[in-house]
Amino acid sequence: MRTRLLVALAAATLAVAGCGSTAAGEAPSGSATGVTGPITVFAAASLKEAFVTIGEQFEAANPGTTITFSFGPSSGLATQIAEKAPADVFASASQKTMDTVVDAGLAPGSTVFAVNTMAIAAPADPITTVTSLADLADPAVKVAVCAADVPCGIAADKLFEQNNLTVTPVTREVDVKSVLSKVQLGEVDAGIVYVTDVKAAGSAVVGIDIPVDQNVTTSYPIAAMSGSANPVTAQAFAAYLLGPEAQKVLADAGFGAP
Repeated sequence: MRTRLLVALAAATLAVAGCGSTAAGEAPSGSATGVTGPITVFAAASLKEAFVTIGEQFEAANPGTTITFSFGPSSGLATQIAEKAPADVFASASQKTMDTVVDAGLAPGSTVFAVNTMAIAAPADPITTVTSLADLADPAVKVAVCAADVPCGIAADKLFEQNNLTVTPVTREVDVKSVLSKVQLGEVDAGIVYVTDVKAAGSAVVGIDIPVDQNVTTSYPIAAMSGSANPVTAQAFAAYLLGPEAQKVLADAGFGAP
């Protein structure tokens, strides 16, 4: 399945590249290669800032295309796709979640375009000071994590387990942005989020790094949906995620290369 998708993505990449091969003074035209029209991209909440920028770049590189994004928890998005929601592309924060879509025959395969790791986010004006992962095991520390079936929640639970920590969250949120909001509002003392979320929040939170030997990593796969109403543009967007322009945006946002 992965091989078939990579072939499709390679073909789409050539199509996108062909859009720029115009004579001097001529505007590139995506429609010449079939890369045109609207697509809807379902994407993990942690991808929001990077994907908005990448979407603008893709539309600029392919006149006539428009992208509508639907951001949310990967598991919830996968459920919507299984229930026939009109998604053309799916970008998940978990290979396991993506596999449920592929195994259901809703996509021919997927490919990883980025990786992410976890971090601790604390309020900019904390009531209880948190300086390390071990501090989260203190019953006096209010901790927020994602829901247990969401990739960021699965990663948080794995993080605690592999470090032999007993952490009892005071809340489990629908997605990582909701966890970050709890931290920003000062409703909790710390939250387990992705390093990219800490970077996107800037001075609104304090980021606490988790040592590499204690941390966990999650992969981000992308797939063009088998039932896409605009398969050429869907495959082109999926391919674009693997190209240098999109990879730079992802790197600037804190994502690691696949």
